[in-house]
Amino acid sequence: MYSLTFFFANFGPNATTFVVPAEIFPARLRSTCHGISAAAGKAGAMVGAFGFLYAAQNKDRTKTDAGYPPGIGVKNSLIVLGCITYWESCSLSWYRNRREKSLEDLTGENEDDNGEMDQQGASTITVPV
Repeated sequence: MYSLTFFFANFGPNATTFVVPAEIFPARLRSTCHGISAAAGKAGAMVGAFGFLYAAQNKDRTKTDAGYPPGIGVKNSLIVLGCITYWESCSLSWYRNRREKSLEDLTGENEDDNGEMDQQGASTITVPV
């Protein structure tokens, strides 16, 4: 049970931390943007964890944990998280698949000022697999 839990916990969120930036950023900016994307993901996870801790507190001030202000309750917090997750899945469904062209071709990185292929860039053209 532990190995299945560990596999599926790392299969989804952690895989997208590395796969999505490698697919959406052009080659010239990939390493920098990959680091920024990973840092933003970690910061978002931290904000979500602490935000849920505060939001999940009971509405009644006498029933909250010591040191926390009243929140919206666990049920309402989970509803908010579910709505955010649904909104994110809808926004990802609008992502256009660009397998027919490489990112360098889409951004024109391999072309010179006249719109022709650069000789240096011609050897670095990526081919989708």
